[in-house]
Amino acid sequence: MQRVEKYQGFSLIELMITVAIIGILAGVAYPAYTDFVTRSNRAEAQRELMRLANLQEQVFVDTRAYAADMTGLGFATATYTTETGHYDITVSAQTATTFILTARAKSSQATNDSACITITINDAGKQDGASSHCWEK
Repeated sequence: MQRVEKYQGFSLIELMITVAIIGILAGVAYPAYTDFVTRSNRAEAQRELMRLANLQEQVFVDTRAYAADMTGLGFATATYTTETGHYDITVSAQTATTFILTARAKSSQATNDSACITITINDAGKQDGASSHCWEK
């Protein structure tokens, strides 16, 4: 009588099934992850726009005029870059009593969020973007 030895390890079929499952999960998870990162970067730009609009209002209370650029808000340069570096924010004063803050996506954010490359807020609090969902929560 011959003894049958049991081999330890995985068969090729088991390995292929595992690879297929991982591939399917990655195919679903990665796009959801990149969408989340894109939306969170946009939320950072929205937060900064709101903060800078508040700062503009504080300047207006003190001087009865909005700052014409970022240096008027106390920044060293005319363009403010968000903390993560995905948006550049500029201000343009149409008159002494109006302003528009504009956040423009750059680098990978501009590629991944092409529908909302530019988002704005003005002195009346009107939020705008290239698409209607740019300011959605």
